[in-house]
Amino acid sequence: MAKIYDSSLEEIKEIISQKMISVGIVGFGYIGTCIGAVLAGKDINTIGVDTNLQIIESINKGITDINEPGLNELIEKGVKAGKLSASSDFSVLEDVDIVIITVGTPLNDDYSANTDHIISAVQSISKHIQKGHLVILKSTIPPFTTEDIVKPILEKSGLTAGKDFGLVFSPERLAEGNAINEFQSIPIIVGGIDDKSSKVSSLLWEQVLGVDTMIVSNLKTAEMTKLADNLWIDLNIALGNELALLSDKIGVDALEVINAANTLPKVNHNVNILMPSMGVGGYCLTKDPWFVHSMGKKFNLELKTPVASRKVNDYMPVYTFNLIEDSIKQQNKDLKNSKVAILGIAFKNNTGDCRFTPTKYTIDLLEKSKCSLSIYDPLVNERDAKTVTNIILTKTIEEAVKSADCMAFFTGHSEFKNFSLRTLKALTSDKCSLIDGRNMFSKDEIKQIKELGFIYHGVGRN
Repeated sequence: MAKIYDSSLEEIKEIISQKMISVGIVGFGYIGTCIGAVLAGKDINTIGVDTNLQIIESINKGITDINEPGLNELIEKGVKAGKLSASSDFSVLEDVDIVIITVGTPLNDDYSANTDHIISAVQSISKHIQKGHLVILKSTIPPFTTEDIVKPILEKSGLTAGKDFGLVFSPERLAEGNAINEFQSIPIIVGGIDDKSSKVSSLLWEQVLGVDTMIVSNLKTAEMTKLADNLWIDLNIALGNELALLSDKIGVDALEVINAANTLPKVNHNVNILMPSMGVGGYCLTKDPWFVHSMGKKFNLELKTPVASRKVNDYMPVYTFNLIEDSIKQQNKDLKNSKVAILGIAFKNNTGDCRFTPTKYTIDLLEKSKCSLSIYDPLVNERDAKTVTNIILTKTIEEAVKSADCMAFFTGHSEFKNFSLRTLKALTSDKCSLIDGRNMFSKDEIKQIKELGFIYHGVGRN
């Protein structure tokens, strides 16, 4: 039976509508697992390929330790239905129609993109690529990577991209904590090596997921689109953070300023300044602006905005440490003789994701200060916690805040809102400070916090 790229577009529509396709996903980490689970849930035969045997074993048991709402249920359902499985053997790709690549692209020491994982994965794929395959790259990469690195390796198989097999770059645009929903709702960008590659990929996403797609001119346009998204987000957060720093100096509430500023219509949308916090984390925002900066250097451009956003956002954990230290001084105490309770270490509210979390850097500074530290995060598992600190997380919030001189909210988990601040205050020291690192409290709540006897400090709220 011919594979999908060898069929006509009319035949492909029918094949996809009948769910007569199979997908292999190379790289079954966070993004790969989310994509695979959703496709299996749509009745698509899906197999994840990864070199991590622990991941393979877990998936085939119908479980994952990735803390993403709805993911475990989808995986369990997919495995039980026989629609989802995993393997470390790349030869399984010979039997699928579509190969999706989702391996990581970390930073090199010079802030350029490290494509070693992609090269390794594509070399393995090239040994098993078949005529009629559609290869979709979703890993975040700089422009020219698909055409200059991925394509030549795949063509060592003797097959030609755009003739014997399809090749597409289609960036993932998923946010932690809402990935399952976003994969099935956010428009998907598609850029192919040829027109047919783009159209086949577009048909796949539109018919299986029911989402809109946008076909762009070529591979490098699609690659640049993802970097443009994340540079915008990082810059926008940096703007909010610098407004917060200035607001603290002049004595206004940065959130009130930003909410008021965001009422201004501008072109097709209102002004949309994002909210300040103790820092930016995650796998994408901490590195993708550097990809843009590095790409600029290749063309003798010294781009200013990527460096600016990274410097501003990387400073916020230090600023948060300073807020803690100042709040302790307000109690006429020294930080090294005080107890600080950290509530939440994940980089994003309502997730257990600790990848590149800014909380790590504030915790490092606190550890160097020799203060007593307790840490609580109900959503973070023991393995991920160790990537942030060697301090063992407490089992309860009450244990964490007992006798604390400072109670610092480093994430804004909804669960934290369920705890009575009055009850927690009774467990802390008399003049305990409350650090609102995620600006999770409203003006009315801040008033109540102060009435309870806390010394309140927020990012841009002082």
